[in-house]
Amino acid sequence: MSRKQQLHRPGPQRGPQADDTGCHVLHVDMDAFFVSVELLERPELRGRPVLVGGLGDRAVVAAASYEARRYGVHSAMPMSRARRMCPQAVVLPPRHERYAEVSAKVMEIFRDVTPLVEPLALDEAFLGVAGAIKLMGRPAVIAEAIRERVRRELGVTCSVGVAPTKFLAKLASTRCKPDGMMVVPADGVLGFLHPLPVAALWGVGERTEEQLARFGVRTVGDLAGVPLETLKTVVGNASGEHLHNLAWGRDPRRVTPHTPDKSIGAEETFEVDVHDPELIDRELLRLAEKVGQRLRSSGNIGRTVSVKLRKADFTTITRSRTLGEPTGLSRVIYITARDLYEASGLKRVPLRLVGVRVENLVDAAEAPLQLSLDSQENGWREAEQAIDEAARRFGRGAIRPAALLRPAGGDSGERRVRGGDTDV
Repeated sequence: MSRKQQLHRPGPQRGPQADDTGCHVLHVDMDAFFVSVELLERPELRGRPVLVGGLGDRAVVAAASYEARRYGVHSAMPMSRARRMCPQAVVLPPRHERYAEVSAKVMEIFRDVTPLVEPLALDEAFLGVAGAIKLMGRPAVIAEAIRERVRRELGVTCSVGVAPTKFLAKLASTRCKPDGMMVVPADGVLGFLHPLPVAALWGVGERTEEQLARFGVRTVGDLAGVPLETLKTVVGNASGEHLHNLAWGRDPRRVTPHTPDKSIGAEETFEVDVHDPELIDRELLRLAEKVGQRLRSSGNIGRTVSVKLRKADFTTITRSRTLGEPTGLSRVIYITARDLYEASGLKRVPLRLVGVRVENLVDAAEAPLQLSLDSQENGWREAEQAIDEAARRFGRGAIRPAALLRPAGGDSGERRVRGGDTDV
């Protein structure tokens, strides 16, 4: 059994739920979300192994149906490997805008229950339900009501963990998938936690797992039995204290709604390594346009622009520049990203991935730009606002920079497969 399969191995068989007194945190996780959304429009594929992702040699699996997972396929796996493991799988290209649309409806359902909703991604969120108990009933009842409403209104399923803390709620939702609900009672935390593999703890990756295994630590219970000072010598002071607290079920974090974006970015993995600076430049322009649009859509501007450049041997280099004032303009993001690439020393070096990111975000309404009336930036701002409006009315790509328009009848050698396109 693979490490990933171990971490997602189902817990106890479903039956009467445990006492949910004091379990005011829910973690709701959609089941194979991207695949589930695709099946809404392709019901004939239900029951078959389905993958969402690109088809190129360097594409990865964005989502896998549970039928595909029986063959050992999982998200983030190279698509080429997944297709070897499950050759009968149907592969569908991702449609991120459609997933975002359904996700927004999911979050609306959550916010009808409680204002304390902390999204982690399109397909999962923490909910604080202490204030909803008087109106809606016990936490487990609220969890079942959410599951039923999501199924009835949206046609997809979710799994819900109910627990005293965020960490335990997330573990519970993982272990009752798919389409389940699990309560971790306040007086049964250690009984639930200690038999789990140590890799179930946040912060235990493969390397840390190997380090701990050399000391005979294989379960969370094993870890809990290691003196704190000894643990710190093995994994470091900060990690040691963090893991020690989790092993004893301690997690003081509250559900925090409306967590502000820390950064917004996008990146692209090429189907074949690209060394042509002109093609890299065009990709940086495309990514800058995407990041700028996302910034403006979120109502943010940012002060720091960074580029991510990954060479053919997987060596990854990042370069960043902090601007004199924050920006939301695609043009400024592109010019800065291009300058960073040119100064990176990687011109004409084959690259497998490039990315553009804007960090140190602030609310655009609270940080007005100090520009003179005749500033050229005013014209660009108006132009990009017009592009955004056209995109809202006619779809993304209705207006694009001329440099991104491909010549008729060919692809100019620029074959791409979507990689880790991200918003953080």
